[in-house]
Amino acid sequence: MSINVDAVENVILFGDSLMAGYGLPQEKHLSIVLQNKLVNNGSNIKIINGSVSGSTSAGGLNRVEWSLSEPNIDLMILGLGANDMLRGISPTETKKNLEKIIQIIQKKKIKIILAGMLAPTSYGTNYKKEFDQIYPELSKKYNLYLIPFLLEGVALNPELNQSDGIHPNEKGTLVISETIKKSILKIKK
Repeated sequence: MSINVDAVENVILFGDSLMAGYGLPQEKHLSIVLQNKLVNNGSNIKIINGSVSGSTSAGGLNRVEWSLSEPNIDLMILGLGANDMLRGISPTETKKNLEKIIQIIQKKKIKIILAGMLAPTSYGTNYKKEFDQIYPELSKKYNLYLIPFLLEGVALNPELNQSDGIHPNEKGTLVISETIKKSILKIKK
């Protein structure tokens, strides 16, 4: 899988509160932090915050066409599913919605980086196993670059999360932005 990042100018973050900047001042939102990191790295990439707090995969499916009405989007960071998992929505349903979103994006010739999620065992080990397989399976089926777990190094670390223990704080957002930046630059090669 190769994406010419030199040709990528507009990247949309398409997720939920984990990408939207929930609970943070605007200048600390993931879209701003990530864009600043990319600019400092010499990339002329505009990051668009197309994330909505509370969004599920079904909500994302309902708004994907509208979100892609922004002109000249080259790359989408697709990070939905956490709210599905928190609500105990069937992993089959989540996967079906994400797959439809991917198909819509690919028809528009927009590249995708899939940002994965991992479920806790709150709904049992079978649910966790089925949910955790969604992202690697879709990545393989559609030949997408995969971030296995968007919250890698951030989840369950009190120093990197807000008091709710779920949403990244400013330091956590820096870690996530680095993960995404590395993914964007990795696919550049």
